[in-house]
Amino acid sequence: MMLLSYNEAVKEYGNQYRLMRALEEKRLYKIEDGVYSTRKHESELVMIMKKYSKTILAGEYAFYCHGLTDMIPEKYDLATVSKASKLKDKRIHQIYVREDLFPLGAAEKEINGGKIRIYDKERMLIELLRNKNSWPHDLYKEVLMHYREQIQDLEIWRIQEYAAVFPKSKMIAKALDEEVM
Repeated sequence: MMLLSYNEAVKEYGNQYRLMRALEEKRLYKIEDGVYSTRKHESELVMIMKKYSKTILAGEYAFYCHGLTDMIPEKYDLATVSKASKLKDKRIHQIYVREDLFPLGAAEKEINGGKIRIYDKERMLIELLRNKNSWPHDLYKEVLMHYREQIQDLEIWRIQEYAAVFPKSKMIAKALDEEVM
């Protein structure tokens, strides 16, 4: 399986004419504007992450992909740097993140046959605690319960390192001790 942006597809096939020939001969498929694949059907998540390659999967969708909730969110939560242009895609909920905090906890994960950029579980725990009041109550409780069950599998030093960098670090540390540990 190969997922390509338009520029990657042109480069792969040599030029725009050869790209068009590959499409006609069904050696390559146009999945959506700017996204091509060697397969006829692709995972929407993988395709969106390819299309918006400078983003990181975050929010409720990251909790879902990490197996911390079984509720499938209606939109893909994509983090971008705070100065990024607005993503005009109805399937996406854009989360603006301070530039210095944006790369913290970014990881690659294999999902649905493709690699995506997603915040690791440790970073998502920080997000859960620091934005406690903005999550739906049921989701907060469910995700927190799963974190408690998996606490031995998490890298505590990483959580502490992230917490120290974020605003409200004392509040995060207190919530971590009281609600998770």
